[in-house]
Amino acid sequence: MENYLSSVKKQFQYYKSLADKAITQVSDAQLDWQPNEASNSIAIIVKHMVGNMLSRWTDFLTSDGEKPWRNRESEFEGSYPSREAMLEHWEHGWKCLFEALESLTEADLERIIYIRNEGHTVMEAINRQLAHYPYHVGQIVYLARLQANEDWKSLSIPKGGSEVYNADKFAQEKARKHFTDGMK
Repeated sequence: MENYLSSVKKQFQYYKSLADKAITQVSDAQLDWQPNEASNSIAIIVKHMVGNMLSRWTDFLTSDGEKPWRNRESEFEGSYPSREAMLEHWEHGWKCLFEALESLTEADLERIIYIRNEGHTVMEAINRQLAHYPYHVGQIVYLARLQANEDWKSLSIPKGGSEVYNADKFAQEKARKHFTDGMK
């Protein structure tokens, strides 16, 4: 279970890093670009993720994960006054998540917490968010990739780079590692 907590922290850090790297590849104006009116911009996705993080991870073990002060609908409206304001909000959400994770012990993983009055073990609640946030990070990456076009810098194995990447991996001794170990 200690390995579980360490692993989820690394995975959340990995997905945050992917979004961070994608966001740096777009202009300020592109943060608000929507492919159509029914779609969300990068800034709106960030706004939603932060709203979710603050609601879910504030008083994580002691109050319902859907806080009465959260206005989910407003997360899908408007934008930020600047990239800096968006990134400050983004960092605040992730800080809330990581502080909550740091406070957990193995014994906490089987405790029951609630999200909209539905009971989850702490482990189930973590897994729920570990599915939710990467889903939205993928949207951020895709929107950034569309806009960066030929200037895009790959966040993983670049197209055409699989053979070299795999040769490097298989040249190393077998070892127990987390998939994020050694990533930039």
